[in-house]
Amino acid sequence: MKALMEYIAKALVDHPEEVRVRETGSGTRVRIELMVAPEDMGRIIGKNGKVANSIRNLLRVGAERVGKQATLEVVEPDNAS
Repeated sequence: MKALMEYIAKALVDHPEEVRVRETGSGTRVRIELMVAPEDMGRIIGKNGKVANSIRNLLRVGAERVGKQATLEVVEPDNAS
């Protein structure tokens, strides 16, 4: 899931070198935290959140293929620890 998220995010942003993905969780539940440069937040979220929802759908389908449930959280870099 982490590799899929990195691939998608790096294709969308202007600063792919600043994309960070953290995967946490256990068992069948996975939580993905996506961190991008502040100026790329709008590109990841999109108008009315449409891009973020599309990314969530792709992540959900990818997770279901391997028998997992995945959630995506877009995190501002200075709030990520």
